[in-house]
Amino acid sequence: MKKMSLQWRLTIITTLLIAMICGSLTIFIYKNGVYYIDSLQNTVDAKSEDNNEKNPDEIYISIPDEEWNNFAKNFSIQVYNNKADYKKSSLLFSTLLSLLGGVITFFISGHALKPLCDFSKKIEEVQAQNLSNSRIEENNFSELNQLSISYNKMLERLSEAFKLQRQFTANAAHELRTPLAVMQLQIDLYNSSKHPDNDTSAQQTISMITEQTERLGKMVRTLLDMSELQTIARDEEIAISALVEEVLADLEPLAQEKGINLIEKCDNVLLMGSDILIYRLVYNLVENAIKYNFSGGTVTVTATQQNSQLHLTVEDTGNGIPEELKERIFEPFFRLDKSRSRELGGVGLGLALVREIVRVHNGSILVKNNANSGTTFEVIFP
Repeated sequence: MKKMSLQWRLTIITTLLIAMICGSLTIFIYKNGVYYIDSLQNTVDAKSEDNNEKNPDEIYISIPDEEWNNFAKNFSIQVYNNKADYKKSSLLFSTLLSLLGGVITFFISGHALKPLCDFSKKIEEVQAQNLSNSRIEENNFSELNQLSISYNKMLERLSEAFKLQRQFTANAAHELRTPLAVMQLQIDLYNSSKHPDNDTSAQQTISMITEQTERLGKMVRTLLDMSELQTIARDEEIAISALVEEVLADLEPLAQEKGINLIEKCDNVLLMGSDILIYRLVYNLVENAIKYNFSGGTVTVTATQQNSQLHLTVEDTGNGIPEELKERIFEPFFRLDKSRSRELGGVGLGLALVREIVRVHNGSILVKNNANSGTTFEVIFP
């Protein structure tokens, strides 16, 4: 019962109630029918000594004496058969009535609970990107009216909270960008000139500062991109095959350096969205597939249309991802191998940005390990 829908619960409860009522009514009618039939039989079989007294509640039947025994036997058999038939027909009628009542209750309760079902579907569609479009209009059902009002107020508070969060991220990134740019400029100026007096320790320190400054700069740029996703128009018609070819061409030097073979298997499919964001999505997935792959491995990008949906997959031949971490890899700053990620220059925001891009395009992303080795990221767009 815990996993049953409210509609089925109401249906079963109502059906049981109808069955109990019909059963009780059937027993009541049956007992009364048996009583009166038995009374009739007793009346016929009675041999009253005082036949001159007339009782209006009794019926007297005149039967010749020589036929009386045969009549009584046949009449008793008939009465017994009538009782059995009456019992069967009563039970059959009550069963059919209970089933009919259950069917009627199911459809009636479904109609009565339709506003609640619509309310539930509306909640399931809520995402951080469409809070303003998820409001529920007030209705005539007093039970749901107050719930709708409370739900809409909650959406307003969530929308404001997300807005403040995005604003804070953008402001923080903007504020960080200026001092980082100054630091990067000073480091570049320092590195452009010779410093013969620097010892090994000073050179290592300068190298470390340069590396970390570049890493912080990448992180700030990614944070800015994530905070500005909502403001980018998503009404361009994108040829996925051409876009994937462009991404693979841009990443070819990195693939050659790692000894990775890039393969493109894309059909001529189109997608409505942001060309900049979809490029960044494919770029991040392919870049990760190259960085975390084995030397001599392959990265395969495919795009097909299935049942009015675009399926974009990026498959590598690396180590794969543990099952328990498949959802966590999309968390900001989460790393499977922290030492290796930093060695490869990652900032821990690439897949988080991918997931946000998928969300703003109303898509979904799946992660699965391949049968032999490696991982496949599958992005599905409507």
